[in-house]
Amino acid sequence: MLRICSSLFVLFLLLGDLNAQEVKFEVEINSQRLSNVDPSLIEQLEQNLREFVNSKVWTGDKFKEEERIEGGILIVLNERLSQNTFSGDLQVISRRPVYNSTYNSNLISFKDPDFQFEFSQFANLQFGENQFISNLTSVLAFYVYISLAWDYDSYSLNGGSELLRKAQNVVNAAQGSEFSGWKSDEKGERNRFWIVENHLNSRFEGFRKCLYEYHRNGLDKMESNPEEARKNVMAALEQMRTVFQYRPNNINLRMFFNAKNQELVKMFSKAERAEKQKAFNLLSSIDPANANKYREILSGP
Repeated sequence: MLRICSSLFVLFLLLGDLNAQEVKFEVEINSQRLSNVDPSLIEQLEQNLREFVNSKVWTGDKFKEEERIEGGILIVLNERLSQNTFSGDLQVISRRPVYNSTYNSNLISFKDPDFQFEFSQFANLQFGENQFISNLTSVLAFYVYISLAWDYDSYSLNGGSELLRKAQNVVNAAQGSEFSGWKSDEKGERNRFWIVENHLNSRFEGFRKCLYEYHRNGLDKMESNPEEARKNVMAALEQMRTVFQYRPNNINLRMFFNAKNQELVKMFSKAERAEKQKAFNLLSSIDPANANKYREILSGP
């Protein structure tokens, strides 16, 4: 009897491990700018969002606990527009482990400043991929899908296509809503609509190739062969040149380099002088907003 129970217990653990959810995000709500807000409301919101993000099954794939995609969502509340309506900033970070190392590389580091939502303390969070129910859950679901898509793209070429289409379904369902950030004519092509639209656009093929080659042929080889890895990173970044030439101020490039600029400085600061100069020239040309940061590559021996 003991042997049977032990076997069932092991089977339960294995099944639970195989069916673990895909993401493991910290969720934090900062309400310091608001006065006269019941702390229990903020605590309930934080708990509900954490459960929504981390407990929902987002894909049809099986994830082990250690394979879950880690990251964080920070919501800074700036204003209480009504009893149950808030506005603020949403910041999302997702990370990817680098093969054969303890280093985790930021895949996404992005702040969405156009976030309004409704929440009452005892309401259940509801979400439909193909129907707009709540701006709160739709925005969070959108960024979870994007985080998953970029992660999948970093492991296999165009591996995140299905998840991008899910994100696009969320965008399409929100077109008739009163909330901003979803439509093509808002914010000069720097919103959720364009994040997914660009990523699926064939003109952005180089972007997705870069995501794959940068991580699989670059970062994942950094521990075993740093010289070859940096060379492969340079080749991956060259894929971004056509994207920059087509649409230099697109939001996807900003998202990528916001996450990667410090990593790139650290990576190429260890190179030989000729390689440093080549890296600086390329990076400052396709990411001019961070050109001063890339000058750090040229300093030192």
